[in-house]
Amino acid sequence: MALGGLGLVFAPIWGLFGLVLGGFVVWFHRDPDREPPDSGVLSPADGTVTVLRTEGDRVRVGVFMNVTDVHVNRSPVAGEITGVEHVPGGHWPAFSKEAERNERLHIDYEELRVTLIAGTVARRIHPHVQSGATVSRGERIGHVSFGSRADVLLPPRFEMADVTVKTGETVRAGESVLAEDSQH
Repeated sequence: MALGGLGLVFAPIWGLFGLVLGGFVVWFHRDPDREPPDSGVLSPADGTVTVLRTEGDRVRVGVFMNVTDVHVNRSPVAGEITGVEHVPGGHWPAFSKEAERNERLHIDYEELRVTLIAGTVARRIHPHVQSGATVSRGERIGHVSFGSRADVLLPPRFEMADVTVKTGETVRAGESVLAEDSQH
């Protein structure tokens, strides 16, 4: 009889836990509509700019997606996808230096590369595009589950002076401009 009483006590608690967990998963996978501005290289992710550096003749802008951010990734530019490459790797926190060796997905355009990086919890990267696809600015290109990072390697003609965001700035996928092309 005592065990039956425990079931009556814990069943509502487990039910409530399941309801809260299910609600979080639905909220986490939200996908709001976005309206891209007329110009500029757009952020591929909602989050905080954590990487801003020069790599050879290129500029890299990295956006860390916290667990509370929308995790749908969007195309920073219009154009043809010239390659999609999955690279296996670790699952270090996406904001750490070790994340450079994490599992990732490279989405290549003619002159630009988007890299979606899995984090500790985010172990699944879901591409929505394949090589040869033509995408518009702000179009959905992928989804990374539960916290991660999205990097944009700008075309060689872009310089650090063309970047319009700062480290620590909050950006929105498909709406925030990361860089303006001063040569066009």
